[in-house]
Amino acid sequence: MNWSKLFIRLTKAFKGSLAAFILTLLSGHLAPLCAVAQRSGNASPAPKQLPVIWTFSAGGAITSSPLADNGIVYFGAEDSTWYALETVTGKIKWKLRTNAAIRSTAAISGDQIFLAGGNGVLASVNKTNGEVKWRIVFDQTALFMGERTYDFADYYHSSPVVENGVIYLATGNSVLGAYREDTGAMIWRYRAGDIVHSRPVIVRDKVIFGSFDGYVHAVNKNNGSLAWRFKTVGHQYFPKGEVQGGIATDGQRVFVGARDYNFYSIDANSGTALWNRKFDNGWAMSVTVADTVVYIGTSDDRLVVAADTRSGREYWHTDVKFNVFGNAAETSDQVIIGTIWGKAYGLDRNSGVVRWIFETQGFKANHLKYFTQKDSFRPDIGSILKTPYKWIAAERLMGGIFSTPAASGDIIILTSAEGKVYALKAN
Repeated sequence: MNWSKLFIRLTKAFKGSLAAFILTLLSGHLAPLCAVAQRSGNASPAPKQLPVIWTFSAGGAITSSPLADNGIVYFGAEDSTWYALETVTGKIKWKLRTNAAIRSTAAISGDQIFLAGGNGVLASVNKTNGEVKWRIVFDQTALFMGERTYDFADYYHSSPVVENGVIYLATGNSVLGAYREDTGAMIWRYRAGDIVHSRPVIVRDKVIFGSFDGYVHAVNKNNGSLAWRFKTVGHQYFPKGEVQGGIATDGQRVFVGARDYNFYSIDANSGTALWNRKFDNGWAMSVTVADTVVYIGTSDDRLVVAADTRSGREYWHTDVKFNVFGNAAETSDQVIIGTIWGKAYGLDRNSGVVRWIFETQGFKANHLKYFTQKDSFRPDIGSILKTPYKWIAAERLMGGIFSTPAASGDIIILTSAEGKVYALKAN
């Protein structure tokens, strides 16, 4: 397919600006069709395939990240249900039905687990038996109309974080709220300029999060007053520079990617930029910090990058062939990351060498519908997937991993958009 001719056709059909917007959103899928230079990556000496211990099928797609704790793994699904499974066997311990799709990740404090649903309801639940202690409505709009989404590439809902008896949770209605852990009573609220679909981080006296308004916001955790705002640069097709990605911290800096193709390191105290890296082909939304290394997962560039948190200097990068949106899990010697086309990787933390790979059932069954044997898109992919929603449907069919893996002892848990959970034997 000729990329320029495709752009011209869409420009005529959609009057220019919308075509550019759509093409930029899809660039992570169609870029391999362009005449671009091959990126170098770290070669792996015959990476092994990890064995599957068990699988579990939910009733809908899963973008919620698994949370492993004390022998149980917790996650939500788009069948409106929260699940608690035994980590070793995959047997259901309990499940909790809601009335809206779930695309958030749970948080645990003591014997309670906090679950934020797509219906705008936050629940405090006993993590062992699933008994509900309390429920509150944190988003009236979602309660009656469903969770707001920014566009078709807004894959996640907001997830809670808990510290010192307080739950911090943002909404698709642009509000960050602080709630008492014991009762759910609201303490304060802060309003951003647009949808917030990320999990905030806490750095000393501040709660820090990104919004689709193009800002990273830092508010005082005690009263919700604004401490600082950081504005992203923006991009030709994304002038707001929407902050869609996750946010991570090393205790001094926060790290975040935006739709303006930039990845930022920001001083947590002052809100000033320390360094940034612009990626050539698109978004870098995946961010994980371990010690003095930040691991960046990119969508359109299809790279996992290890960089120094202090300077941004690159240690290594690995081409993982497919788009990355979920964050990485780390073990003592590996970085574990999934891709939205159904393939997961275990990378050596020191070198980026691929130690193992895993392919979902959807990937194995449907790979050649969209890709060649060498993991590049088929030449006729543009005639197969003609709309953004067909791309998303294909990613789900392929068992795309939009979530962050969980590592529990020698077991690795993956959730996938085909609605399956996989437990892999790490050793």
